[in-house]
Amino acid sequence: MSSVESHDIDTDTNDHFKTRCALLVATSAMVLAIASLGGSNAAKDATAENILASNAYAFYQAKNIRQTAYKIAADNIDFQLANEKLNPKQKAKLEKALAGYKKNIERYESEPETGEGKKELMVSAKKHEQSRDHAMKQDPWFDYAEALLQISIVLTSVAIITNRRTFFKVSLVLGTLGLLSTLNGFLLIV
Repeated sequence: MSSVESHDIDTDTNDHFKTRCALLVATSAMVLAIASLGGSNAAKDATAENILASNAYAFYQAKNIRQTAYKIAADNIDFQLANEKLNPKQKAKLEKALAGYKKNIERYESEPETGEGKKELMVSAKKHEQSRDHAMKQDPWFDYAEALLQISIVLTSVAIITNRRTFFKVSLVLGTLGLLSTLNGFLLIV
């Protein structure tokens, strides 16, 4: 075989290798973009859900404080009705106030129409916490994916420059691990 023919075979093999490297870089970059987007969304979701959970708990506490104030006022009226000599007009006025206070106490406990009773607020806060926790479990996987894919791209570039297949193989493994980490970030299989 002449040196020209040998050079043509080396060039074809080299071109094929560089094509595979270019495809690996393109694929890794695409998965990196998806992982970056997933990680960004997971972080934003975790923050937003944490704020919503905190708001629901704060609203719950405000309702609880108001409800306690009405309970104290109702107890005071019960005490007055039991221990004081009242004329019928005073007694009727106190009983009307007591009925209003008891209605507010019940409304603060549960208000399904508006979703703003203590029961409904607690359910809402727990849902937001679950969503936050889910997003926080996703986020590290996207971080791992981003790091693995970036290293894969760098090693593939080194493989192209040095024409070393070892770098390509290592970058292929890292790229695959990055892809699997990205998938796990979305699906949380592991």
